[in-house]
Amino acid sequence: MTESSDQKFLKAYEMASTTSIKFPPDIMLHFYAYYKRATTYNGFYAASESEDVRRGFKANALLQVENMSQKEAKECYIDMVEKHIGQI
Repeated sequence: MTESSDQKFLKAYEMASTTSIKFPPDIMLHFYAYYKRATTYNGFYAASESEDVRRGFKANALLQVENMSQKEAKECYIDMVEKHIGQI
């Protein structure tokens, strides 16, 4: 991605992080998966056993984007922010 695209991604993340809009769990999982894929190479994390259900949903969301490039994930994240929150 170009520098301006990276800046747009950072702005999208800022908007998503500070919005007061309450999203359904499926939308939140998409935000999570695209963000993790865009910012890490493997996208997985370790959670405590008390978070088994939550961890399962997160792992499933990450598996759905595992073949996506970081650039594609950033673009999808930006698109989601613009669709659900507002223009960047």
